[in-house]
Amino acid sequence: MSSTIAKRERGALWSLVDDLLGRQHLILASNRGPMEYHSAPSGELQHRRGSGGVVTALSGLTNYVDFTWIASAMGEGDRRASEEAGGKSVRSPVPGQQVSVRFVTAPRRAYHKYYNVICNPLLWFLQHYMWSSPYTPRVDAVVYDAWETGYRYVNREFADAIVDEARGSDLRPLVMVHDYHLYLVPRMVREELPDARIHHFLHIPWPASSYWALLPSMIRTAICDSLCMADIVGFQSVRDVRAFLESCDAFLDDVAVDYRERVVRYQGRETQVRAYPISIDVAEIREIATSARAADYEARIGAELGEQTIVRVDRAEPSKNIVRGFQAYEVLLEQHPELCGHVRFLAFLVPSRTHIRQYQRYAEEIEASVQHVNERFGTPAWQPVKVFYENNYVQALAGMRLYDVLLVNSVIDGMNLVAKEGPIVNTKQGVLVLSESAGAYEQLKVGAIPVAPADIEGTARALLQALGMSAEERAERTRRMVESIEREDITHWLQRQLEDVNALPG
Repeated sequence: MSSTIAKRERGALWSLVDDLLGRQHLILASNRGPMEYHSAPSGELQHRRGSGGVVTALSGLTNYVDFTWIASAMGEGDRRASEEAGGKSVRSPVPGQQVSVRFVTAPRRAYHKYYNVICNPLLWFLQHYMWSSPYTPRVDAVVYDAWETGYRYVNREFADAIVDEARGSDLRPLVMVHDYHLYLVPRMVREELPDARIHHFLHIPWPASSYWALLPSMIRTAICDSLCMADIVGFQSVRDVRAFLESCDAFLDDVAVDYRERVVRYQGRETQVRAYPISIDVAEIREIATSARAADYEARIGAELGEQTIVRVDRAEPSKNIVRGFQAYEVLLEQHPELCGHVRFLAFLVPSRTHIRQYQRYAEEIEASVQHVNERFGTPAWQPVKVFYENNYVQALAGMRLYDVLLVNSVIDGMNLVAKEGPIVNTKQGVLVLSESAGAYEQLKVGAIPVAPADIEGTARALLQALGMSAEERAERTRRMVESIEREDITHWLQRQLEDVNALPG
């Protein structure tokens, strides 16, 4: 997209935002917020930008729009800042941010139950099809207690904070809730603010109703019931929209589901169900990828490249399917020994949820898989796999500039923004090998080579196809993907949602 078109779209977005916020009071809620506090050795409170995908996705709003963001206190610094503010919202001290932040300071024990028993791993694992259903999950008295005194409790704390903020303004509240941590908030807010506009966006996949049926009726029904109190429920893909509509049909009584119009009619309300595929800030990512710091990393990574190089960038977690990716590479080298010494695999992996047992075990499996491939095919002068194991986004972008093949073979993803970042920053017209189960596949199938996540043989063949592809085909595939990503960037994602909010009747 030309810079002129990009500026025009941004201008249209901010004009729409100005119009909406002239009539409505925007309150955004998510587990993580746009800033975090920590105590310096001197005892003084210091701040930094918040982390996480939701914060990254909504950074544009924080820079241009004045609104209130309600988030969990993530540490002692946040709790102290909230206490000093009397539990009310505080203006963000982060340069460039216009947002006010209000921290929800649930008791530590309640937050532990909410986050470490229900959100992760129960909901996250379920929604990524990561349970082995004959054995897991084990829904016992601990889970029942955590649902009531953890998850429901923290959701109530969020809802109360939203209601309090809304009643401090004469404008109609526009409440935008994000992700699986806060499923019960729409119902709780609707009961207190019947005229509020409520929009709930889910960043992760929504599985089939038959998989949700692993959970007790009281959990799955409460989730669907609450989401149907929103005016709009947004998902990453059309696949997720269909699955949610089917879940409402399966789990709610006296419900009418219109699959054609994607509307749920329930308890006298209509809920629109829409797909809003999230994207990236193309200009910002290119700026970071071409920065002096990225250039330093690129020079160092250059010494690690093969004649051709396969790259992957992922959080080190089971849903990313990292071990099968290395197994496919092993099959490739086994079937084509002529590639040994010539095709290298660089993996940029970010430690993830290291306190959760399943993640610890998977990290051990990744390490064992890398060691196995290197011992089997490596020599004193050449090691097939090189792993960069750290949370270093700039280094990962530098690595993506240099791939011949980018492997994204996740079991399932709501979106997977790596698949969009790679084609935007890559300098070699590299080929994207992409899981059909990633949300990004709907958009990027115009240029990617598809793979089924469990298909190790097929992934090895896809890697071979990508490595042997002609320069002309690589260029054409890259062009199609880049045009699509530039056209449907993060501004487009935000604008579509706000246009739909603006078009709501009443």
